[in-house]
Amino acid sequence: MKSKHGSEELSDASCAILAKKLARSIQGKAFSELADVTFDHRGAVLIGKVFIKSLQRCGYDLSDFDAVGALTSAAVPIVDAIIHTAAAQGGELNAFVMDFVYPSIKGPSIAGKRVLLVDSWLSEKSYIQTSSLVTLRDGNELGLDFGIITKEGATVVAIASLIGSQQQFVHAPKSDPGPRSFEIEAVNPATQEHATIPFVMVFDEGTLRSQLPADSDTTVGSERGMEDAEA
Repeated sequence: MKSKHGSEELSDASCAILAKKLARSIQGKAFSELADVTFDHRGAVLIGKVFIKSLQRCGYDLSDFDAVGALTSAAVPIVDAIIHTAAAQGGELNAFVMDFVYPSIKGPSIAGKRVLLVDSWLSEKSYIQTSSLVTLRDGNELGLDFGIITKEGATVVAIASLIGSQQQFVHAPKSDPGPRSFEIEAVNPATQEHATIPFVMVFDEGTLRSQLPADSDTTVGSERGMEDAEA
């Protein structure tokens, strides 16, 4: 049984390794769905650990949610990683996918459930690059048809993204590299209904780009050694 201090060190190491993987994934790209990391077996394990620890550091516990929803197809492997990691920790989370073409959800019923909505990379660029119906705009406004969730009888507790941009939030300190929690204004484009929802950003795009690692066999081999040591 690991001590609390030991678990914290483990999480920090996992976070550092995942940050390097993500930094390589976005190198030279304006936007990426991060599939080379999220569908990788090592990346998936790290994402599950780091995402849950990031939520905890922002004041949330697994018991605060009943289900995790993917806002886009790019987020499907992320929510899968989260629910499997949660299960290993004794949590009971279901997953679902938002369908904006035929407004509905795909997955177990979320009627009466508290949900966390997840995306891979949430910024103004996600709209430009993927024509997603989910995008941050005008500073910190999120265009999101959250009526799909309320129609199902569920409550959105928070929205989280593996990568975000602190530049979207004018009051965000730029020096904090850890996960951050902000409030965003969600606007239903169909009804113009507004709602203020907490937003958790696991990694900041600017921070990742500022410390792009050399993509060498030595670096990758070192990371794999660290991952094996954590397993």
